[in-house]
Amino acid sequence: MDEAEVSTTVVVVTWRGAAHITACLDALAAQNRPHRTLVVDNASDDGTASLLAGHEVLRLPRNAGYAGALAEALSVVDTPFMAWLNDDAMPAPDWLSTLEDALVTTPEAAAMGSLMELPDGTPQSLGVRLTADGHGSDLTEPAQDVFGFCGGAVLLRTDTLREIGGVPADFFCYYEDTDTAWRLRLSGWDIRQAPGARVVHHHGASTKPGSPLFHRWNERNRLLMLLRCAPARVALRELVKFAILTAVLPFRGEPAPPNFRLFLRCHVLTEVVTRLPAALRARQCITARAVLGRGEVWDAWAAG
Repeated sequence: MDEAEVSTTVVVVTWRGAAHITACLDALAAQNRPHRTLVVDNASDDGTASLLAGHEVLRLPRNAGYAGALAEALSVVDTPFMAWLNDDAMPAPDWLSTLEDALVTTPEAAAMGSLMELPDGTPQSLGVRLTADGHGSDLTEPAQDVFGFCGGAVLLRTDTLREIGGVPADFFCYYEDTDTAWRLRLSGWDIRQAPGARVVHHHGASTKPGSPLFHRWNERNRLLMLLRCAPARVALRELVKFAILTAVLPFRGEPAPPNFRLFLRCHVLTEVVTRLPAALRARQCITARAVLGRGEVWDAWAAG
């Protein structure tokens, strides 16, 4: 394969992925568009490493999470485009070519999202919308416009990703995609979907949706994203609301759902406060790069 023909590095992040990564890599090998595949191994200890022989692998000394691994990969990507792909996802043979062609013909866009489906054909994500309380919510019906993309299968312009500050490595897992989309929007870029770029996703093969860690990362990273990207009034409102709801939990009689358990939410608040200085420094950097106001982006995309 002529290196000059390669426009995309597909980054596959894995952690203890022995049960599913082979199917992902086989699907990438069947792509009808030349590309570079880079597997970032988050210090797997389940035999994953032995399955990666013959592949280009960046082995990390510790588990840096999805966000941390993507940030490490970005430092070595030398192609115009960088694709993010979950290790439990199997793209159709024309997935990458569809994304590349769509992004090349849409110069105003910095990211092109995929159609992610569950194994039974149920749509998992056709893009991400921004809710009125600052959540990133997967769209399961086609929409003309999307705020962001699902980071499990997306194509981005590499230089643009670097220019907006890269991937928020400290997020570890979850909301790194919506945070990235927000920073792209603030920098004046558009984000589009390519519904023909189909990926079958075995959702939760690496992480467990609904687990305490899942809720902790989701709640923490949403608040950190708002502190970094949202209008100050929105970030402060959501942080105060989260703290007040946490404070009244001991006085509620009914059983609390997992994301409303006192210990978990106290842990989230502690982590947010600890990371607040770094989040505010990042906010300053994001402001310096922005060409649109935070309120302008919020008013355009936050669902009322």
